Amino acid sequence: MSDFARAPLTAILGPTNTGKTYLAVERMAAHSSGMIGFPLRLLAREVYDRVVRMKGANRVALLTGEEKIVPKDARWFLCTAESMPVSRAASGTGGPMERDFAFVGLDEAQLGADPERGHVFTDRMLHARGREETMILGSETLAPMVRGLLPKAEIIGRPRFSTLSYAGPSKLSRLPPRSAIVAFSAEQVYAVAEMLRRMRGGAAVVMGALSPRTRNAQVAMYQAGEVDYLVATDAVGMGLNMDVTHVAFAGLAKFDGHRRRRLTPAEMAQIAGRAGRHQKDGTFGVLTLDGDNSAEFRPEEIEAIEEHRFAPLDHLYWREGDPDFRSLEALIRSLERKPDRPGLRAAPEAVDLAVLKRLASDPEVVARAKGGDAVRRLWAACGLPDFRKTGADHHARLVARLYLHLTEGEGRIPAAWYASQLTQLDNVQGDIDTLADRLAGVRTWAYIAHRSDWLAEPEAMAERARQVEEKLSDALHERLTQRFVDRRTSVLLRDIGRKGAGEFPVIVDEQGEVTVGSFAIGRMEGFAFEVDPSARHADRKMLLATAERRLGGEYEKRAAALVADTDEHFTLRTEAEKPVAILWRGHEVARLGPGKNLLSPRVLIDRKLDRLSERGRGAIVERLNLWVRHQVERSLATLRRAGQAAQDPASPPAVRSILALLVDEGGIVAREAVAKALASVEREQRKLITRLGVRIGALDLFMPDVLKPEARRWRTALKAAAAGAAMPLLPAEATVVLPCPADAERALLQRLGFRALGPQMLRVDMAERLARHAHEARSAADRPVVDQALATSLGLQPQAVARLMRDLGFRPAAEEGAWVWRGPNRPRRREGGPADPSHAFAALAGLRRGG
Repeated sequence: MSDFARAPLTAILGPTNTGKTYLAVERMAAHSSGMIGFPLRLLAREVYDRVVRMKGANRVALLTGEEKIVPKDARWFLCTAESMPVSRAASGTGGPMERDFAFVGLDEAQLGADPERGHVFTDRMLHARGREETMILGSETLAPMVRGLLPKAEIIGRPRFSTLSYAGPSKLSRLPPRSAIVAFSAEQVYAVAEMLRRMRGGAAVVMGALSPRTRNAQVAMYQAGEVDYLVATDAVGMGLNMDVTHVAFAGLAKFDGHRRRRLTPAEMAQIAGRAGRHQKDGTFGVLTLDGDNSAEFRPEEIEAIEEHRFAPLDHLYWREGDPDFRSLEALIRSLERKPDRPGLRAAPEAVDLAVLKRLASDPEVVARAKGGDAVRRLWAACGLPDFRKTGADHHARLVARLYLHLTEGEGRIPAAWYASQLTQLDNVQGDIDTLADRLAGVRTWAYIAHRSDWLAEPEAMAERARQVEEKLSDALHERLTQRFVDRRTSVLLRDIGRKGAGEFPVIVDEQGEVTVGSFAIGRMEGFAFEVDPSARHADRKMLLATAERRLGGEYEKRAAALVADTDEHFTLRTEAEKPVAILWRGHEVARLGPGKNLLSPRVLIDRKLDRLSERGRGAIVERLNLWVRHQVERSLATLRRAGQAAQDPASPPAVRSILALLVDEGGIVAREAVAKALASVEREQRKLITRLGVRIGALDLFMPDVLKPEARRWRTALKAAAAGAAMPLLPAEATVVLPCPADAERALLQRLGFRALGPQMLRVDMAERLARHAHEARSAADRPVVDQALATSLGLQPQAVARLMRDLGFRPAAEEGAWVWRGPNRPRRREGGPADPSHAFAALAGLRRGG
């Protein structure tokens, strides 16, 4: 039996303020060497500073993704969980550790249930072992999982040192000194801190995005009493120890990366537990203004927090910690492997795996990722955290570039390129958000510098990154202090603050009005936010940026409403000279573009919807496609059936060719365009065509249904979408006769169902009525072939009537106004007449007989 297997394994479980972390530090210090993994870089740094004071800087190491301090004689290591020098072979269950530690500890192990990072904590809990002692720290909810996964572990409960009690809601003006206000976004933190600056002289700010240097400077202000209030994100709940007597929640919901949801009682307790340290009792409550108690604790939540009773965890997330590097495909398979132990669930796809999958479709990357070493190097590159939160697609491009550098030449990132990236970030100008974003960028390059095999001179580059980070950190601390302590600086949402409406959360009413507290800052119009027109020009950009970032949940809510809405709330915009668009409740949400055929256009959702999640956008596209299909079926059913028949192999080839051209032209085609194919169609086969709603006229083949106003509008819109063009101007719905325009407009009118007759254009169904009359009158000597009453009522000019009669195969008689049939042997006219006029009347005769 190995030393690792014989070493004691202890789980210290309990609520906050039980001294678990201090106990682990003391236990580690009692051993000849040790390591503790923490959930946050800030917390690892805090404990590192404490251990340095105990053991000396030359014997203590700090390991995080972007910070690495490892003295030659280091024996005690403080790390983030991801940076612990542990592998499956270094687990104590399968071989020696990368470094042999007498003591190993893992803090906040209940984070194994976190969808994003849980698999890391689960892996460390299962495999990270000390030679002499291992200690797992976490909440009491972890107990069932420890019993199930680590049956030999001794579980020791730790009671809270002090009492935590509910103090009810509090206005900002009534908050007691030494209070921490916890918010759930940077914008919320800024707004609360600004109100405290105006009302109480200032506040320190702590957020997970701050560097340790900035965070320490802000906390030092608070601890020294320069300010009595601390405004923080929920990162404050992860063991950061400060002198706080009361915790006020600015809200009870947060966006967890997928959706906006209410905090669980355990999460509430983790944050509220920062109040009261050691033997000093603490209180918690919610922050309100003007008696607004909308964000309030429920009785059962209060009881659970005060009594420290929470639902136990029933699963932890797991991912293979010793993946297969034989090939890229084997690596992905192993990382997607399902756990085979009860209580473990496969972890959701993390950013590193998402990036790996994207790069697996990059031919250049695939070509280089051959062999175990190359695949292992690729996976290491994919492990670069997305510090700037740009998303997997954007982050994958950076990782791909890094990997290509790492697999060419000497296998190192070019020093000049690396230095240029840092130089771009070495700029202390800008506001808080700008500096925070640059710091996130520096974290990326600091992480790279601490990969000793990625740079030719990693120590020099790491020092350069550290210098830039310190410079930006000092500038950020200065901006925070100026903004939230110094009265000389303008601040975020100052108009709202002056009107006393800085409360949260943001509310959107049924009319789309967006309010912060009781003050309107703008309006949501569909998926677009419009700043309140009464806002000062200097504040418009700040209000817009704040609202857009804070309205993520509202966008998803509206997307769900759109998907669930009925068809009558969607309309097709067909205004002349504008792109064809789909409107939802009057707001443009998509446009139509070229699709696989005329009746199946592509739905192109509006760029305003880019703020939605991929799932939300996909659901909207699916819903809009369904609506378009419904409308096409309703307005152009005959055209859709003809299209299906044109693709039916059972239909005769000649019939299919006619129908295909007819559908492509939107349901109307000149007879001469299909004369050859029509001549080869037998009488019974013609019935197949007419049964589909097609009228075989003397001059045109057309579908009467497509001449109806709504059908005409839809097929014109679809034709414009297929051409990627704007919607043309349509004639009035009841129009039958039009002046004949120039060539370009004439082509449009022909597609709409008008036939050119010299100076005028006549709708094809009316031309067909005149043609039928002429055919019927030809056999009656006492009837004129021209239906003069109909022609007059239509407003046809004599020249237009004459052109129509010539196209039908008649010629003027000697008697004025009379026409005679030219007969089947007359030569074909060159100006628009049919190939053989007798065919036109043969067709009319066939129609009369039902053919």
